Amino acid sequence: MKRAAIIIEVVAVLSMCAWSLGQSSDKPATGQAAQTAPAAGQAAAPAGKRAPAAKTTPEFEAYKAAIALTDPAAEEKAAGDFATKFPDSELRVMIYKSAMQKYQVANNGEKMMEMAQKALTFDADDPEALVGIAQVIAERTRDTDLDRDQRLAEAKKDAERSLLTIDTDIPTSGYPPEQLAAYKGFLKSEAYAVLGKLACDAKSWPEAETDLRKSIDALPQQPDSIAVLRLAVALDMQNKIPEAIKYADQAIDLTKAQPDSGVGKAAREEKDRLSKLSSGTAPGQNAAPPKN
Repeated sequence: MKRAAIIIEVVAVLSMCAWSLGQSSDKPATGQAAQTAPAAGQAAAPAGKRAPAAKTTPEFEAYKAAIALTDPAAEEKAAGDFATKFPDSELRVMIYKSAMQKYQVANNGEKMMEMAQKALTFDADDPEALVGIAQVIAERTRDTDLDRDQRLAEAKKDAERSLLTIDTDIPTSGYPPEQLAAYKGFLKSEAYAVLGKLACDAKSWPEAETDLRKSIDALPQQPDSIAVLRLAVALDMQNKIPEAIKYADQAIDLTKAQPDSGVGKAAREEKDRLSKLSSGTAPGQNAAPPKN
């Protein structure tokens, strides 16, 4: 799956805040938190909801042990054991999301989606779980699937819902600002990438262009090579050849470490097609771009 490793690093920082936030959520802001409060007349950023927190030390220790596991199957089992032992714990959703992230890194879409669905049973608006489900559905639905339309509609609904809940469902108080910004940016980038992919499949090229630009802009320091390539194709299909070449070149650059990967090959094929179109030596604009 795309860029999934960034989630592991960021969540490792954010998840460790659960215990301290649970212990201090009702206390006045002091120290650095107080010093960084907005000045009078300055609008504060949305605070999100309160972070999940452990109620007891044994609960928190079990939680830490579960998310420290590196094998996704082992963490999935630990999540089930934790939910049985601590049936009222607010941290159940976080362990299932941690397992989801590790299945994503392992490129196991089926299990990733299963863990996301488990997480949503504890928080139906969790944006990361919503994005995870939308991504798996969008990437793995085929034209021959009998329930194709229903699946794609669900992917779009979940991606659009996540873009709303990123600002309402993610706690912000007490979290490192840089990691929090990267986490939110990643989720927005993934959600818009899903919407862009769905628009490409529907040949709604202007809509695809808009969504894919938003995906890239949401995390400019780590653009998604697939979203960049799809943007090149969306521009190509609108006869915006010079700009399409720019993004095809960017996709080639992003995949230079793995030029023979599916995305790398498709990016080079798209650049070749665009170069021929630009020089007037290619077939008409109805010719199909390379698939990605």
